[in-house]
Amino acid sequence: MTHHNFIQLKLQSRQQAGNYRWLKPENSLVDFCSNDYLGFARSGLLAKLIQEEISKYSSINGSTGSRLISGNTEYAESLEQLIADYHKAESGLLFNSGYDANIGLLSSLPQRHDTVIHDELAHASIIDGIRLSNAARFTFKHNDTDSLEQKLKAAKGLIYVIVESVYSMDGDQAPLQAISQLCKQYKAALIVDEAHALGVFGKGLVNQLNLCHEVFARVMTFGKALGAHGAVVLGSTELRSYLVNFARSFIYTTAAPLHQLSVIKMGYAFLANSTSIITELHQKIELYRRSINFSSRVTDSKSAIQTVIIGSNDATKKAAQTLQQQGFDVRPILSPTVAVGSERLRICLHTYNTDEEIIQLTNLIKEYLHAR
Repeated sequence: MTHHNFIQLKLQSRQQAGNYRWLKPENSLVDFCSNDYLGFARSGLLAKLIQEEISKYSSINGSTGSRLISGNTEYAESLEQLIADYHKAESGLLFNSGYDANIGLLSSLPQRHDTVIHDELAHASIIDGIRLSNAARFTFKHNDTDSLEQKLKAAKGLIYVIVESVYSMDGDQAPLQAISQLCKQYKAALIVDEAHALGVFGKGLVNQLNLCHEVFARVMTFGKALGAHGAVVLGSTELRSYLVNFARSFIYTTAAPLHQLSVIKMGYAFLANSTSIITELHQKIELYRRSINFSSRVTDSKSAIQTVIIGSNDATKKAAQTLQQQGFDVRPILSPTVAVGSERLRICLHTYNTDEEIIQLTNLIKEYLHAR
């Protein structure tokens, strides 16, 4: 077999399984699929603030190197501390994406004789990072604290527990208070990925639940509700120094340029004054929840992420196509991204979705489910 034949066979296998992926350009459909929950990415006012911020500084176009060589700036370090203070953390370290942050943190921190326990629905970046660490890896049943405790009892070495505060495929929330208590009981370090909570729940659920001092590390990503790009790992000053020395996805990558850092900074400034925008989003979420009529196929989520379980890749793709033909950009989530049998429509709600659009969408979904 040649290298070319291997690639062809793997792609054919994907096509036969109905989960072949391809890139699609932007479209003119009503957006019910992006992570721009608060509309920051399309905000003209925020864009103006970013431009004003950039104009204050004389900067070359790129960062020219990694932060350990030529890419570090006082601007980056002050931004890290600003974000840390905002979230009531001691320190923070910027990464170029949420994936990079999880890879860097989880591949460097746990060691071969340690134990990492994560929710079975944890994001791929969490799983990939743990695998690179060579630590023992265990999963517990989704949001099941009894299952978590069983794994904690069997754990050896230093113990790390990793969850998401809001899960990206179901939109449900982790029972952070109960998980935090278990981690304290078993002397485990709790790490929380707040990617889909930041903005939607203000500063995130860890802040909202007053768990800042109970959580060992947090990952905040900026490419969702903040309308920017990149991520930060929040924790102690010692943790920051550790990551600077051992996190390969930080050490061996080019630093973010001033423009990206400015977008993040202004995104946070905008978020700090966005109480009414957040309230508006939750009103949209409640409208969707009232309109959809819960059933075994509809997940009970109070976040901006809502899902409708269809089952099978082909049926889910057809359901998405039906909605797209009616003008609504809803995307199918297929196996192996989710478990076989749980293929679903993932619906993201935004402040810029009108009430009429939300009601029209829910009516179409109910009609489709009834027809099946």
